[in-house]
Amino acid sequence: MTQKARIVVCIPAFNEEQHLAAVVVTAFRSADTVVVCDDGSSDLTAEIASRLGAIVVRHERNLGYGAALRSLLQKARELNAEVAVTLDGDGQHDARQIPIVVEPVLEMRADVAIGSRFLGGSDVPGLRRTGVKAATGLVRGVTGLSVTEAQSGFRAYSHRALDVISITEDGMGASTEVLQKAAAANLRVEEVPITISYNVKAPSTHNPAYHFADVVASTIKHYSIRHPLLVYGIPGVAFIVAGLAYGLDAITIYSKTHLVAVGSAIIAVGAITIGVLLSMTGLLLFTIINVLRERKRT
Repeated sequence: MTQKARIVVCIPAFNEEQHLAAVVVTAFRSADTVVVCDDGSSDLTAEIASRLGAIVVRHERNLGYGAALRSLLQKARELNAEVAVTLDGDGQHDARQIPIVVEPVLEMRADVAIGSRFLGGSDVPGLRRTGVKAATGLVRGVTGLSVTEAQSGFRAYSHRALDVISITEDGMGASTEVLQKAAAANLRVEEVPITISYNVKAPSTHNPAYHFADVVASTIKHYSIRHPLLVYGIPGVAFIVAGLAYGLDAITIYSKTHLVAVGSAIIAVGAITIGVLLSMTGLLLFTIINVLRERKRT
């Protein structure tokens, strides 16, 4: 049986040659192994990580944050990690705080530990704070998790969490996908306070509006896969009921005046059509998902 690597630090990196060395060196103070995913960098990211003793997983082209996390957590599974820690390679996360993030997992209080900048008192810029809070509110609503930050990339995963959670998103939506899957698997999630440095002079590779839209779309998508009747069925029924109401109104007007209420008739047809399509989508997804679950069980 393969011996467990106690702590494996996983660092996604894309063109981070300016900041990566300090992150890797500091991470080694708290880790048995450091793994860097070079996500299609065109600079010296991979060479720096390798020369500092990190295991390097390379993507031939830039696939995205979620794809990098997927490769990193897969490598942590292969290394039979007891705890896998993820943090960004741009220096915004303080690698000296790794012991704070892994503590709940090592003490077996949590399967997923999240470092929250809001608990740590970081001064988050206004627009970024608004976006993070909005995405977190959505995640809280669909998962029931009482988290203050759903997009933190500074996290620790237990051996059990590594076995249960598989990332399918390639983009920034992976951060919320993990939390939805953790909640669905009844994993214990705990937050700890961390600080974030916004003084890192690194160009952002993500448009904030696109980042937010990606996170929201991913969250809704994964929630709809788990609850298709709720997401599609209920709105579908609502549209059908509304369409029938407008249709009845059009019929009533015609019976009294022999005039066609064109507006009500168009709304009735449109609403009923949308309602039927949504309801059929919900039923089909519900059937397909349950068939796949049954196959998985057998």
